Amino acid sequence: MNIGYFGGRFDPVHFGHLGAAEDAFIHHRLDRVVFVPTAQVPHQSQRLHAAADDRLAMLRQAIITQPKFEVSEFELGQCSASYTFESVRHFRHEHPKDRLYWIMGSDQLSHLHIWKNIRELVLLIEFIVLVRPGHPQKPPADIPGLRLHDCPSRWVNVSSTALRDHIKNGHPLTTLTPGSVADYIAHRDLYR
Repeated sequence: MNIGYFGGRFDPVHFGHLGAAEDAFIHHRLDRVVFVPTAQVPHQSQRLHAAADDRLAMLRQAIITQPKFEVSEFELGQCSASYTFESVRHFRHEHPKDRLYWIMGSDQLSHLHIWKNIRELVLLIEFIVLVRPGHPQKPPADIPGLRLHDCPSRWVNVSSTALRDHIKNGHPLTTLTPGSVADYIAHRDLYR
């Protein structure tokens, strides 16, 4: 099987995330895409705005009609900051014979060489890089064994930050995230 893992805060999930997962799924003929919400971010400058349970519930709502998409709770079960290599080690153990991919935006490539245990990580998984305008498509440093696969990606001009700002300003969310996610946000009074 070809399995793509898509990590992130998903705080909240939006059409940009879903479109990127769909593009990777189609372009690389994946059998499934697994969303991997992080429990804690490694960098103190980044903070999570919604609790893990809420982010998980919103993700499940967003993919409910997509049988090719699923959610992993692995990182949410960790007690410390989430590092990609730890998750990938876990996924590799679960799927020793499958071809595994980590889905990421080209905006992350410039930092790839400083990811924790990157030399181990590249031996365990390949990378699908969603091409984004204005961002480099090559990492800044030579990383032995790195396997990159470019993926043309529709550019949906939305971010979780913009979505949270819409909520604070009382704007409708229907063009930014699925209706079920917008309803969940309203019901739980999130991001106010």
